[in-house]
Amino acid sequence: MAKIRALPQRKAVRPLDTPTDLKPEGVAAISKALNALLADTFALYIKTKNFHWHVSGPHFRDYHLLLDEQSEQIFATTDDIAERVRKIGGTTLRSIGQIAALQRVQDNEAEFVPPSEMLRELMTDNKDFAANLRDAHELCDKHGDVATASLIENWIDETERRTWFLFEASRGADRTGH
Repeated sequence: MAKIRALPQRKAVRPLDTPTDLKPEGVAAISKALNALLADTFALYIKTKNFHWHVSGPHFRDYHLLLDEQSEQIFATTDDIAERVRKIGGTTLRSIGQIAALQRVQDNEAEFVPPSEMLRELMTDNKDFAANLRDAHELCDKHGDVATASLIENWIDETERRTWFLFEASRGADRTGH
């Protein structure tokens, strides 16, 4: 007769608990940094869309299409950032209020902004965003999170491209006076 062995009791798993080999302090620090980046991403998306909707002047079509393309690229990263937080065992943003509390990108609610100012403001916002991405990358390196660091490297490249395009477009806006 075969002996039946009792199965060991499983440890209770908390809701939203995700297994990871990262240390809890690394998960907390990286999740915090990524959530701030996520808030900035949403704020940058809305600002870029705002300018896309309200651009006016002789280069309307060019700027309108540029800002639409950039806003789509920005929005596309939101899910990647949030899912990375969850993959490492953290929790992510749950509300517009959290976005407002964490965002470092300043809103622009002006009724009218000249196109050249729109482009320069977005260029500065993207430059600042790249710097924040680099800070998050350093944090990932410190905690041995190579996967998040790798994603951030791609986001830095995309952000630098947006910055470059906005810089070049704003130079054109300055030459024409619009």
